[in-house]
Amino acid sequence: MSPVNTRGKRASDWRNRLRHHPLSLLVSLITSLAALITVLVLGFLVGYILINGIPNLKPELFALHYTSENQSMLPAIINTCTMTLLSLLLAVPVGIGSSIFLVEYAKKGSRLVNLVRVTTETLSGIPSIVYGLFGMLFFNNTFKFGYSMLSGGLTLAIMILPLIMRTTEEALLCVPDMYREGSFGLGAGRLRTTMCIVLPTAVPGILSGIILAIGRIVGETAALMYTSGTVAKVAGLMDSGITLSLHMYKQASEGLYTEQAYATSVVLLALVLLINLCSSKLAARITKGR
Repeated sequence: MSPVNTRGKRASDWRNRLRHHPLSLLVSLITSLAALITVLVLGFLVGYILINGIPNLKPELFALHYTSENQSMLPAIINTCTMTLLSLLLAVPVGIGSSIFLVEYAKKGSRLVNLVRVTTETLSGIPSIVYGLFGMLFFNNTFKFGYSMLSGGLTLAIMILPLIMRTTEEALLCVPDMYREGSFGLGAGRLRTTMCIVLPTAVPGILSGIILAIGRIVGETAALMYTSGTVAKVAGLMDSGITLSLHMYKQASEGLYTEQAYATSVVLLALVLLINLCSSKLAARITKGR
């Protein structure tokens, strides 16, 4: 039987089962309705942002220096990219290394593994404002970093660390044990097996977690308000600087620059989509090259 006939037969069998089971038909309608509502809500939000934001995009919004007249967002865009890179450089090595230890080296079911997992799940549920207050008290005041990009990057690194750890751990657990057994059977040690067999196989799942972490970094406001500050300039590592989402929040909350806030939301949306697209392309290229 050809593949087309096979698919047609399967579709016919599925429809027949739905006709004979009203509950299955009800569940199918509910799930389809839920998917439709999700798509419509997403389309409405994106359309609302684009309709209100695109007409307000003006050249002065991309000036190198911010003033009260131009309300330039370019310094905030640069600071957002800097904050994202800094947070990932601090969190990704620690998160991936911790997950490798939990999956590949720690004893299965040990108290240490359970304690770390409970701790990471607890940290994932803490509101971002609490992270911001912690960063202000610990990094700004105790370590005397003040309002700086470093304080904000360290705070965001702690925020995204549980996310990276959990997604990396799940990606490593999804690697079949036969891969490890085959590598051990050929005489490779645990380190070589982990680095050359397990990690390359788990790369797509690890990158998915990193993409989610990037989305949280780019959209964060509360934590950065208390750590990196709201100075509208291109900031160095020890300087206070505003990010794009915080810039948009500041404009909207003041009530004087609503049109500029809509324009900033369009740029923020485009930046997130661009980062996600580049990350997805990178993951596909890495997976294809293995």
